[in-house]
Amino acid sequence: MTPVGTAGTTGPALADRVLGGWLGRIAGNMLGKPVEQGEVWTRDRIDGYLRRAGALPLTDYLPEPATEEDRGRLRPEWRRCVRGRVHGSCRDDDVDYAILGLDLLETHGFAFTTEQLGDLWLLRLPYLQTFTAERVAYRNLAGGIRPPLTATYDNPYQEWIGALIRADVYGWTSPGAPRRAAALARRDAVLSHTGNGVYGAMWSAALIAAAFTAPTVRGALEEALAVIPASSRLARTVRRVTALHDTGLSWADTLATIGGETSGLGWIHTVPNAAVLTAGLLYGDGDFTRTIALTVRGGLDTDSNGATAGSVAGVLTGARAIPAHWTDPLEDTVHSAVFGFDGVRISELAERTVRLVET
Repeated sequence: MTPVGTAGTTGPALADRVLGGWLGRIAGNMLGKPVEQGEVWTRDRIDGYLRRAGALPLTDYLPEPATEEDRGRLRPEWRRCVRGRVHGSCRDDDVDYAILGLDLLETHGFAFTTEQLGDLWLLRLPYLQTFTAERVAYRNLAGGIRPPLTATYDNPYQEWIGALIRADVYGWTSPGAPRRAAALARRDAVLSHTGNGVYGAMWSAALIAAAFTAPTVRGALEEALAVIPASSRLARTVRRVTALHDTGLSWADTLATIGGETSGLGWIHTVPNAAVLTAGLLYGDGDFTRTIALTVRGGLDTDSNGATAGSVAGVLTGARAIPAHWTDPLEDTVHSAVFGFDGVRISELAERTVRLVET
């Protein structure tokens, strides 16, 4: 691969942006993890929780719950994810797949095949740390089914968000090249997804790649839309959020409108989550804290959306511009279920990612 020759995609600037992506993904994931259950933690309930704890506007990791009722609704991991208790990242699939993608590219290079990805899953990823479409694809692989049938056989989750959360590394290693990032993400996504599930991965990877060089968040979103079919429901929904934002509608009213238009898809489907993510990015307007806070407050798959929003915002700002109260508690440490990576340094992951770009 030839290094991309655009300002901000080489040398120290590239390293800072890539580290920003890793840190942003992990911090955003940690922010959203305690309230990751979209049918329970609606936007209103999340804001009620924050209001009772005196934490609106949200500017830091979630506060400890103010009531026993709130405590009982949180995910069990909350004690390691709320402010004052964060010591390194919690293990989570939203970070595991970024690590696994890095391992894939280091092992097989950018010409990797979907079959090689499947083999790496079986080698590196514990079955019980996979969910929905990924678990189905894993089971199919173990049963001797090969891609692309792994995505379609007995799989009701083909358009859910799993492939989107696996796409970051393809954006980080394709700075300023969104179409290249999308092509890599598609090769990964078809192991477990079809339709909007695949388009979500392509869009997310392209969005992150575009964030290295686009002058604004809006510019990055426009570049990312260009890599997926304009008639897809995903593209139409992202354009709809953008149009509502442009009318001056509030963030809350925009999400209420889109929520009505995507009702019935479920809280883990790619399309409504992409809407929450798009709104967080647009209304966050390049500010790291505001972007991940609004995205998590938007509900649905909060940890996945917070992670992707943090990745985009972290690339846009660079690591040095991310406020220390997000990064210091991470202690430069990742806990991961990916075999051989538990306890790895975030800085090491970023350095290895940059080496791939410069190969």
